[in-house]
Amino acid sequence: MASPFPGLLPSLPFSPSSPPPSIFPGKPLPRLRAAVSAALQWNRKPQLAGETPRVVVVTSGKGGVGKTTTTANVGLSLARFGFSVVAVDADAGLRNLDLLLGLENRVNYTAVEVLNGDCRLDQALIRDRRCPSLELLCISKPRSKLPLGFGAKALTWVVDALRSRPSGAPHFVLIDCPAGIDAGFITAIAPANEALLVTTPDITALRDADRVTGLLECDGIRDIKMVVNRVRTDLIRGEDMMSVIDVQEMLGLALLGVIPEDSEVIKSTNRGYPLVLNKPPTVAGLAFEQAAWRLVEQDTMTAVMVEEEPKKKGFFSFFGG
Repeated sequence: MASPFPGLLPSLPFSPSSPPPSIFPGKPLPRLRAAVSAALQWNRKPQLAGETPRVVVVTSGKGGVGKTTTTANVGLSLARFGFSVVAVDADAGLRNLDLLLGLENRVNYTAVEVLNGDCRLDQALIRDRRCPSLELLCISKPRSKLPLGFGAKALTWVVDALRSRPSGAPHFVLIDCPAGIDAGFITAIAPANEALLVTTPDITALRDADRVTGLLECDGIRDIKMVVNRVRTDLIRGEDMMSVIDVQEMLGLALLGVIPEDSEVIKSTNRGYPLVLNKPPTVAGLAFEQAAWRLVEQDTMTAVMVEEEPKKKGFFSFFGG
């Protein structure tokens, strides 16, 4: 079998599905076989768990922790896996999801026009040309006042309309929740049955995240998973930043993904080109894809602190299991 990385790895003289030959008679090579299996598991499509459509609200409480970035990259990753996704920007006055997806010039109708009868739902849905399985729905246009009648019941009606549309219900509805815990938050979480809590390893974000967790549970949302964003291992080494294990112990939530600090985030935001589309892929982009994979299969990861050898000085952390 030819190596998938010519010049870097030698060709394998055996099939990946069969045991590798032993160099020494009577001594198999279990480590090599495990490595081959691990490399091949991502070649399959993730198995969708749960009933569809799965309505997931992406929230945090504190602003600026990466909710919209997470929604854009996870949504696009799900679409690239072959699932139909509708991303709803529920921030009425300060929407940004269309900018991160590069679709700001194509927003002609919003959910408010749909409710007013000025357009059909399919006219308000904007299909991403790079990945047609992803569609964007904005609640309202910038600098426009949201009608007083638009609330939790209105957004629930929109999600129900997506569920029963003639072209078929999407596999996922991702709702980008506005910051805070006011009326916009209550509206965004109303139709959701799952929550993706985005936080950073700082005490202000964690206090808000803990408060939001309690509100989600009071609203009946029990399936809450956490994404820890903007993690810097160099600060963790110097004990200037909490580790992911510390964050998980404080919030007591299942861990969906750990996103490292990446300078490419600002570049991708300004270009309207999500990280998961970068070639070659960035570290943060790969982390978002892995988080999306776990979301599909309703899986979680485990944060583990592993000490390195003394000669390497220090440690590295956070491997998903």
